[in-house]
Amino acid sequence: MSLKPPVAKRANHRREHHGDVFIDPYEWLRDKDDPEVIAHLEAENAYTAEATAHLEPLRQKIFDEIKARTKETDLSVPMRRELWWYYARSFEGKQYAVHCRCPVTDPDDWTPPKLDEHTEIPGEQVLLDENVEADGHDYFALGAATVTLDGSVLAYSVDTKGDERYTLRFKDLRTGKLYEDTITGIGAGATWAADNRTLYYTTVDDAWRPDTVWRHRLGSGLPAERVYHEADERFWIGIGRSRSNKYLFIASGSAVTTEVRYADATDPHAEFTTVWGRRDLVEYSVEHAVVGGEDRFLILHNDGAENFALVDAPVNDPNDFRPLIAHRDDVRLDAVDAFDGFLVVSYRSDALPKIQLWPINANGGYGRAEELTFESELTAAGLGGNPNWSTPKLRIAATSFVIPARVYDLDVVTGERTLLREQPVLGDYRPEEYVERRDWAIAPDGARVPISIIHRAGLQFPAPTLLYGYGAYEACEDPRFSIARLSLLDRGMVFAIAHVRGGGELGRPWYEHGKMLEKRNTFTDFIAVAQHLIAGDITRPQNLVALGGSAGGLLMGAVANMAPHLFAGILAQVPFVDALTTILDPSLPLTVTEWDEWGNPLEDPEVYRYMKSYTPYENVTAQDYPAILAMTSLNDTRVYYVEPAKWVAALRHIKTDGHPVLLKTEMTAGHGGISGRYERWKEAAFQYAWLLAAADPDNYGSGQVDSLFGGPDT
Repeated sequence: MSLKPPVAKRANHRREHHGDVFIDPYEWLRDKDDPEVIAHLEAENAYTAEATAHLEPLRQKIFDEIKARTKETDLSVPMRRELWWYYARSFEGKQYAVHCRCPVTDPDDWTPPKLDEHTEIPGEQVLLDENVEADGHDYFALGAATVTLDGSVLAYSVDTKGDERYTLRFKDLRTGKLYEDTITGIGAGATWAADNRTLYYTTVDDAWRPDTVWRHRLGSGLPAERVYHEADERFWIGIGRSRSNKYLFIASGSAVTTEVRYADATDPHAEFTTVWGRRDLVEYSVEHAVVGGEDRFLILHNDGAENFALVDAPVNDPNDFRPLIAHRDDVRLDAVDAFDGFLVVSYRSDALPKIQLWPINANGGYGRAEELTFESELTAAGLGGNPNWSTPKLRIAATSFVIPARVYDLDVVTGERTLLREQPVLGDYRPEEYVERRDWAIAPDGARVPISIIHRAGLQFPAPTLLYGYGAYEACEDPRFSIARLSLLDRGMVFAIAHVRGGGELGRPWYEHGKMLEKRNTFTDFIAVAQHLIAGDITRPQNLVALGGSAGGLLMGAVANMAPHLFAGILAQVPFVDALTTILDPSLPLTVTEWDEWGNPLEDPEVYRYMKSYTPYENVTAQDYPAILAMTSLNDTRVYYVEPAKWVAALRHIKTDGHPVLLKTEMTAGHGGISGRYERWKEAAFQYAWLLAAADPDNYGSGQVDSLFGGPDT
C-alpha cells in the first residue's frame, strides 16, 4: 500500500496527579478552533477516504440493499390522543419525517384507521415537516414535539449543529402560524402544563448538564420563570407530566441517587413538593394512579432492594406506603405505568425485557397480574405510544433479532391482541431463514456472560463474525430487528452481542459489577465471549471483528490493548478512549455527573490508578494490533473528537504491525453521528463494508484489501 497516513506532531503536555506524571504528546489536538487541528482532521479524512476507496462498490451495493428493503414512502400506526389520530409519514427521496394528524370520526371507536400512504387522508393536518425545518442545514435533529392537551398548539425544538442545544418554537395549529415566542439554548425536551398555555423546559449549564427547569407562559411577553435549579453538579434534571394529566414531576438524578418533586399540572403558578427526600444511593421513580377513588403515588425504589421494589402511597403522605411487589434476586423491576383501571409493570427476567398487565379493582385493591407472552424466546416486548389515561386499548410493541418490529393493540378487558403492523421488509425476506439463539460464555471469575447469536440458517462454520458490545450505565442490548444488518447476515457473517457486565441485562448486580473499581469485568467478559466463539468453532481470530460506540468505544480500546490477537479488526464509534483525561477535568461536559459511574480519579488515588490501568489511550503499547477504524464527530459534546484523534495518533506512533489505523471525523455532526436517513444508511454501508473486508478479505476486495487487512502495508 503506497498511502501514507498523517503524522500528528508531538508536543509534550505534562499531567500530574497523586504523584503520577503522564506526558501527553497529543493534547494539543483538543483545540478545534486551531486551524492546525482542523487541517489534521481533514488530512485524516482524506487518508481514510483514499484508503477505503476500493470498498466503494461494496458500500454502494450495501446502501442499495438497505434502500431496496426499506419502504420509503410509509406511515406509522396512528396513535389516538383525545379527538385526533397522530402519525408520522416518510416519503421516498426525503431524509426526514413529516408529523401529521387527522380527526377521530367516532369518539367511541378506538380502532386505528387504516390509512393509505399513497392517498389523500380526509382532514389531514401537517403539524411539522422536518424536511422543511432541515432545509439549508448540514445537520438536523428534532428534540421536543409536544401538543397542548386541547390540541391547539405545537411546541417543538430543533438542533442544527449537533451540539444538543435546541431552539424552541411554537405553532398555532388552528392557523398554521408561528408565535413570536422563541427560546434558544434549551435542552431537548419540553412539557405542557394542563392549562394549555404554560410550558416547562430545561436548560443546560456549561458542562451540558440539564440543571434548571423554567416555566414559560405562551404569548405573555413575559420572561420565563425559573422554577427549580439543581446545584449539585452530579445531578441531571428532567420534567414530565403524569398520564392522568393531574401532576407534573421534576426528577433530579445522579447515577446512584434520585429525588422527585411534584405539583398540580392545572396550576400555572404551581409550587413543587418533594415526594421522598434525597438520600445517597436511593433511586426511585414516581407514577400517579387512582386506586379505589384515591390519588396514590406508585413508587419504584431500590431502598434495601437492589433489583427494586414497588410500593404505593397516598399523595398527601408519600411516606405512608404499602408494598405491592417485593424485591427479587432474579427479577429487575424497570418501570410502572398507570392507567385508569390498570397498571403495566415492565421488568427484566432471563436477560430479557417483559411486561405484565395488572387490573385495579374497584374496591381499592389490585387484581391478578397477567404476563404478556410472545412466540420467540428472544422477543423484547414493551409499551408503544400510550398517552391516554382512559383507554380500552393498550398499545404494545415487540421484536426479535429476526422478527421485524410488530405493533399490537391489546383489549384490556378481553385480552384480545390485534396485530396492527409489522415493520415492512421489502423483497423476499423470511424470518425462518435466519437463526437467533442465546449462548453463554464463562468469564475468568466464573460469571456466566449471555451471548446473543444471529446468522443465516445453514451457515457453515467457522464463519466471519461481528461481535458487538457496550457494557455501561446499566444499558441493555435487547433484541432488535435491523434491516441494515441483513446485508451482513446474507453475506455469511455471524452477528453476536456480548451482554457484558456494566449493562443491566441480568439485573442491577450485573451493572454494579461492571463499573467503578470493577470496570475491568466489562473488558474481560467481552474477551471471554470472543474466546468462547473461537473455541466453539463459530469463528477464528482472523475472521472476528469487534464493534462498539461511546462507552462501548472504551470497551473497544481496552480490548485492543488487552487481547489484540483475538481480532482481525476493531471499529470504535465516538469512542471514550481518553477516559482518564476527561474524568480528571471537571470543567468538561458531563465529567462530574460521570464520577458515580467511573469513580473520581481527581480525589481518589485508588480510582486514578485503577482507571489508568485500563484506559485505552494511556495503555497503547508496542505490540501488534488489528486493523482499527475510529469514527467521531467534531461537534460531539459527550465524547470529544479529540479522544479518538489522540488514540489514533498514539497507535500509529508505537504499534509494531502494518495494519491500518483510520480516523473518520464528521465535521457537521454530534454524538449520534450524521442526520438524515439516507446519510445514515450511507454511514452504515461504510462501516459494514469495512467490517466485511476486515473479517473476510478473500471475498471482499482485491489485492488492495488483502494489503489493508491481510498483512503489512507495502
